[in-house]
Amino acid sequence: MKIINLSETDSIVNQYVAELRDVCYQGNRLLFRNNISRVGEMEAYEISKTLCYEEREVTTPLGTSRVRVPADGIVLATIFRAGLPFHNGFLNVFDHAACAFVSAYREYTNKEHTEVGIHVEYLATPSIEGKTLVIADPMLATGCSMEMAYKAFLTRGEPRHIHVACVLATPDGIEHVRRTLPAEKTTVWCAAIDPVLNEHKYIVPGLGDAGDLCYGDKV
Repeated sequence: MKIINLSETDSIVNQYVAELRDVCYQGNRLLFRNNISRVGEMEAYEISKTLCYEEREVTTPLGTSRVRVPADGIVLATIFRAGLPFHNGFLNVFDHAACAFVSAYREYTNKEHTEVGIHVEYLATPSIEGKTLVIADPMLATGCSMEMAYKAFLTRGEPRHIHVACVLATPDGIEHVRRTLPAEKTTVWCAAIDPVLNEHKYIVPGLGDAGDLCYGDKV
């Protein structure tokens, strides 16, 4: 399994991530969503370099031109709700892609809030048979949501390649993906890798709860 950490190379992505983390910026939900989307756009561009391409002839007002364009069938998948602005960033780049959605949420299974279960309630997806599947979720913490989402999408076919895309990842989350997804055809993309999870399974130093910062607190 390949792991691509964009923070290992200096780029504007680091500025977006800095603002996502910074409590001084987090009160602006529009900016927070826009920065999530921007990271998605940057990762989508990098993923586009790995696709298969074919030559196509297009007609211009003054003649014809031969251009190499992506040949892969792409399905952009995301996990509600924090994944929505991240997904939009990918869709801005892969505007011809089909889209898939799954609702997966964490629920603490003990009163101390140290053990987490993942529940999947909703699935809407085209066939992913033979497609390049991009699963976009901003936070790859334990990796359990990604595993459950992947298993849900598998009910609609076997993808040719899987790109797991996130803003922040942890070593635990990456290792869980390695164990539960087919490593030989999976690539993990992230803007940064943070070292640990706290006792409540949040990434540290992280950025907080991405869904709440995008859309407001849950009750």
